[in-house]
Amino acid sequence: MKSTQPTRVTMVGGGSWATALIKILSENNVVIKWWMRSQADADHIKKYHHNKSYLSDVQINTRKVKVCTKITEAFKDSDYIILAVPAAFVADALRGLKPAQFAGKHVVSAIKGMVPATNQLVTDWVSDQYGVPTGQIAVIAGPCHAEEVALEKHSYLTIASPDATCAERVASLLSCRYVQTTPVDDIYGIEYSAVMKNIIALASGITRGLGYGDNFQAVLVSNAMQEIKRFVDAIYPKHRDLSGSAYLGDLLVTAYSPFSRNRTFGTLIGRGYTIQSAQAEMNMIAEGYYAVKSIYELNQRFGVDMPIMQAVYAILYERAAPTNEMNLLKEKLK
Repeated sequence: MKSTQPTRVTMVGGGSWATALIKILSENNVVIKWWMRSQADADHIKKYHHNKSYLSDVQINTRKVKVCTKITEAFKDSDYIILAVPAAFVADALRGLKPAQFAGKHVVSAIKGMVPATNQLVTDWVSDQYGVPTGQIAVIAGPCHAEEVALEKHSYLTIASPDATCAERVASLLSCRYVQTTPVDDIYGIEYSAVMKNIIALASGITRGLGYGDNFQAVLVSNAMQEIKRFVDAIYPKHRDLSGSAYLGDLLVTAYSPFSRNRTFGTLIGRGYTIQSAQAEMNMIAEGYYAVKSIYELNQRFGVDMPIMQAVYAILYERAAPTNEMNLLKEKLK
């Protein structure tokens, strides 16, 4: 009897989340082409079987994972393309690819951000740029830090796609002994919520940097959940339970966890760092920095009451003093 053929996956991105997803996928019957920009990192993985730049303790199963730096080569003969680069750089990562190279493939976004040039969700951008049908697109969401995946701490992912079969297949690919997955159909609600929670994490970090305590942060996060609901309901009306782990759970872990890069970035801003110095200190991308500009501009059309988002935007893009903006925000929270 013939054994089942492995699923062919392409991973785009060389950071911590891409590395964590490689670890999860490698638990299952897959072969993976892993595209990364850095030739030095690719060579290191081939020789030493770990990513020296991110989650260096994770051992890479090179029998299943083949690393390459040519995007066209990475796309050949794959069934699933997983995008795990910062949203601001996704266009550059896929540069040179044509719609024909996406034909017949499922595209899975593991990116919790928006494409700055167009203020689009990554899924919409991929569909527009490369003609990928919406039924072949999915999103990975949920409260799942890469650092905890590396430690094999039990985690939960939600896989959203308008096509139930697509969601179920991707959920199966990412389910393993320490990751539990749930397929759902609310792709836009989950994707916008994932974008918004990074903005809230920036606000949470800013207040921490300014010396606010747990009491205020609890009020901030509860108000943030209402803000997310108002925005998501306005932009994509649908019956949804925002208390689920893909919505509230992801918001909580991003706002509270020391692993959260958005919270860390916000904390540095609250302590008086400039944007440039905070970015240099972290050596990682905080998606919320780019996302708050996209959401702010998008909301010019919808006019949703979003005081937390507006405070973060004012601090990051209008150079407003964090102390003054948070004093103003305090009067708007309940």
